[in-house]
Amino acid sequence: MKTISTSRSHGGTQGVYSHASSSCDCEMTFAVFVPPQAAERVCPVLWYLSGLTCTHQNVMDKGEYRRLAAELGLIVVCPDTSPRGEGVPDEKDNWQFGSGAGFYLDATQEPFARNYRMYSYLTQELPALIGERFPADMARQSIFGHSMGGHGALTIALKNPQRYRSCSAFAPIVQPSTAGWSRPALEKYLGADESAWRPYDATALIADGHRFDAFLVDQGTADSFLQEGLRPWLLEEACRKAGIELTLRMQEGYDHSYNFISTFMDDHLAWHAERLGT
Repeated sequence: MKTISTSRSHGGTQGVYSHASSSCDCEMTFAVFVPPQAAERVCPVLWYLSGLTCTHQNVMDKGEYRRLAAELGLIVVCPDTSPRGEGVPDEKDNWQFGSGAGFYLDATQEPFARNYRMYSYLTQELPALIGERFPADMARQSIFGHSMGGHGALTIALKNPQRYRSCSAFAPIVQPSTAGWSRPALEKYLGADESAWRPYDATALIADGHRFDAFLVDQGTADSFLQEGLRPWLLEEACRKAGIELTLRMQEGYDHSYNFISTFMDDHLAWHAERLGT
């Protein structure tokens, strides 16, 4: 692991690191905020997954999470959204696919299967590294994200309910298998057989029997992607049928930007901290 940068913030340390990933077969970059409490004890881990076109940097610069994370004693890990670098297949003119658009899945189709293995990276490789190199209590983990990252958080939590104590999302893509901006990516990564897409679709996972205790979702009513890409009412219906507790908050006048995310970031941090026992 290489240290790219570290700086003090609210008594803790914000760091950016990189390492050679075996899952993604390239150099991967990630950010970790370590709160001041970590000087005396291990701290619970909260994973934040970013959306399309983003890197670890977006939430670092605009997410406004460090003040309350420091107060609550939360380690916040912000991975990249996809593999990057020379030799990694990409569609440079397509913001909905390739670099910046890994969709938190394990690709099966060539030439993407070698690198686009974000699900394995986030559920196996990176947690092992975090547990080894940081003062992290890996028995207490939670996960949240935005847009494509909200999709990732929901699907990862549903498939690993024993690992995460809580899950929340800002404007998640709740049914990527039918959304216009995600269907093409799923087909390129996973093939034309739509049954192979179901493990990466929150509503399909719930229909197929996967369960999680409760979700918190914030969605802006002025989000330009609401009607065609996000459609939180589909998650609401799936949770209702499955008996999963969903707190869906439609936030009047808010859009899809980090102005929206930063406004409600404290609510999500507090939600997770309560369930992580801080």
